[in-house]
Amino acid sequence: MVTSKPINKFREMEKVISLNVDKVFSFVNKSDIQAGAALAKQYNETLHKGSGKGSDFLGWLNLPSSITDADLKDIADTAQVLRSKCEVVVVVGIGGSYLGAKSVIEALSNSFDWLQKDRKNPVIVYAGQNIGEDYVSELIAYLADKSFGIINISKSGTTTEPALSFRILKGELERKVGKEEAKSRIVAITDAARGALHTLARKEGYKMYVIPDNVGGRFSVLTPVGLLPIAVAGFDIQKLVQGAAFMEKNTAPDVPFEKNLAEQYAVTRNELYKKGKKIEILANFNPKLHFFAEWWKQLYGESEGKENKGIFNAAVDFTTDLHSMGQWIQEGERSIFETVLSVANPANTVLVPKDEEDLDGLNFLVGKRVDFVNKMAELGTQLAHVDGGVPNIKIEIPELSEYYLGQLIYFFEKACGISGYILGVNPFDQPGVEAYKKNMFALLNKPGFEKDHEEIQKRL
Repeated sequence: MVTSKPINKFREMEKVISLNVDKVFSFVNKSDIQAGAALAKQYNETLHKGSGKGSDFLGWLNLPSSITDADLKDIADTAQVLRSKCEVVVVVGIGGSYLGAKSVIEALSNSFDWLQKDRKNPVIVYAGQNIGEDYVSELIAYLADKSFGIINISKSGTTTEPALSFRILKGELERKVGKEEAKSRIVAITDAARGALHTLARKEGYKMYVIPDNVGGRFSVLTPVGLLPIAVAGFDIQKLVQGAAFMEKNTAPDVPFEKNLAEQYAVTRNELYKKGKKIEILANFNPKLHFFAEWWKQLYGESEGKENKGIFNAAVDFTTDLHSMGQWIQEGERSIFETVLSVANPANTVLVPKDEEDLDGLNFLVGKRVDFVNKMAELGTQLAHVDGGVPNIKIEIPELSEYYLGQLIYFFEKACGISGYILGVNPFDQPGVEAYKKNMFALLNKPGFEKDHEEIQKRL
C-alpha cells in the first residue's frame, strides 16, 4: 500500500455506539463482571504486546490508525475506474473475503436500489461464496447483457469456491470484451509475494492490492478486501476508517474498564457462558443489518469454536423471526442469551396514516412513526425475553452510516480478540476449517490426495 501521513481520523463525532448490559444482572452478578474486568484488561494488554496465541495475526489491531490518505485515494481511484466501466461488479471471495464488504454495503444501500434503471452506482453481486451450479448459471445469465468487472479476493488463489468462480467469470468477461479490456476490469486482492492469484495478476497486469500476511480473512474488512468493494458501491471509506479509528482509540488498554466497551462485552458474554448460556443470538430490529449479523457469526464462530468449547453464534431478524424463532427463544431450552443491535435513528420517516373505517384497529397509532412501533416491539421483546429467562445485551447504533459502522466493526473485532483469550483459545486460527477440504479433495481425486482417496472410499 502507498505510505503517507495518516488521515486525521481521531475527530470525535457527536455520538458513539453504546453498550447496555443491565438486563444480564438477573443472571450474572455485577461482582462477577467486575472480577472479570482485570482479566479483560490483562488480555487487552496481551493483544497490544503481541504476547498471546496467534500473535502473527494482529495486523488488524492498529490498522485503522495506520491507513493513510494516500491508501484511501488509491483505492478510491481504482473504484472509480470500475464505476466508470461497469454496470455490475462481481466480488469473488468466500468468508471474510466477501462478508465484511457485503455487511457494510447492505447496511447502507437502499433496499430496492438494485431495481432502479437510473442508479448511479454499479450493482455489487457476489460469487465464490458457494459451489451452487444453479447460482453460477443464473449469475452468468444475469451478466450476459451487462458491462461487468471482477474483484477477485484470495490470498492463495487456489481456494476451491472462489477459484472455480473466477475461472468461469474471467472466461466470460474475456469473451465479452476481449482479453485486453478484461485486464482493466479485473482487480486482484491477494498475497504480497506468492500464490496462484499473485502470479496470475503479475502475468496479466491486473491492478493488485495486498492482503496483509498478519490479517486473517474475518478481520480484513478494513483492508482493500472490504474497502474496495465498499468504495465501488459508492460509500465513503474515509468515514468508515474514521469510525474504526475512533473505536481503536477508545478500546485501548489504557481506557478504564467502565468506558471500554470491548472489554465489557467480552467479559459479560464469557460470564454468561460460565452460567450455562452456551448460545448467543444476535438480534437486529433493522433488516439492513442482516448481513452484518452474518459477518459477526463468522468473526466469533471461527475465532472461538475450538477445543470443544466456545459460544455458539446464531442470528435472527426481528420482528420477522419473532413469528418463528421467537417461540423457541421465549420458551425453549434456557441455554441462550441475546445481543440486540438497535438503530436509534433510521434515515427516513414514515407516519401511520388515518383510515376512516379503522378495520385493522390501528388508528390509535395515527401520526406515529413506523420506527416508534418498531422501537416498542423491541422494548416489549426485550422485557418478554428477560422475563422468560433470556439475558439481554443491547448495542445501540446512533444511525446507519459509514462512521458508526466503522465503530461497530472495530468494537466487535477488539472484543473478539479479548473474549477468545478469556475463553483460553487462539482466536486467530481456524484449523477445523481444513477438515472438510481434505475430504473434498480426496473425493475429487485432486492430485496429491490419492492416499486420502483410497482411505475415504473405504468409509463410504
